[in-house]
Amino acid sequence: MHRQVGGPLLPAAEVDAAVGTFLRAGRTRWDEFDFDWSQADVSRLTEGQRSAVEFITIIEDHLPGYFALYDEHFPLNESVERDVFVHNRELYHFSIRWAQEEDTHARVLYRYQVESGLADAESLRQSLAVEGQKKFAVDYADAVQFFTYPLVQEKATQLYYQNLRQVIDEPVLAQILNRLSRDEARHFTFFADMLQRYLIRYGDEVVEPVRAVIADFRMPLADTIRGYWRWALKIADTARYDHTDAYDYLIKVLNRAVDARSDKVTELVSFISACRTINA
Repeated sequence: MHRQVGGPLLPAAEVDAAVGTFLRAGRTRWDEFDFDWSQADVSRLTEGQRSAVEFITIIEDHLPGYFALYDEHFPLNESVERDVFVHNRELYHFSIRWAQEEDTHARVLYRYQVESGLADAESLRQSLAVEGQKKFAVDYADAVQFFTYPLVQEKATQLYYQNLRQVIDEPVLAQILNRLSRDEARHFTFFADMLQRYLIRYGDEVVEPVRAVIADFRMPLADTIRGYWRWALKIADTARYDHTDAYDYLIKVLNRAVDARSDKVTELVSFISACRTINA
């Protein structure tokens, strides 16, 4: 069911500006054909590193579920008013490119597993389908929350790819992680831009929705992958993996957006900092 999410929307011109910045920063594209797959060698990975590759492949491969979420909550049909459609059409320019890039991530990680000898193609397709068929859902009431959640998720993912890159000694996977990390950094920048614009335009009105995202934050598929937390701890033994590392970057976005903190923004920053401390 497609239903426009509530809460204030940015003017279409502001969405257009943020999308333009994102597209301009990503004019140099890459894909699976940029790698020398004959050099992929799973024997150069530890057991923990292999497990990390399997984990991030599942997360990236769930792209159809992530994309469907935006398609559902920012519909492009007659169910919405004309101005809302115009807003959603501008946002779609981002979401379709974002989806293309995330799909490239999924395909490259899939191919790495096959080419390196970590998995055979058909078995991997079937195993990815087990999680891929599960619905990805977040129950947000306000549009700004659909930019706050991925801001944290994209930054946390970028940081993990950087950390994993530092501990591996396998050249093809290292190249892949570099590419993925750079893409996730650009995605984070877009969502940070959008949130900053929301804070500048709507101020305290969007503070509570942002707080609600952090209060109930779970990384993608945390509630659907069987044994998620045990697996997450395992890959954290291989390279640091803590989504609250991204909270520091969220606080920076908040500070950049306001000339002088209101009481609500100050309380929000304190709350995010406390979450960071508790989970660190």
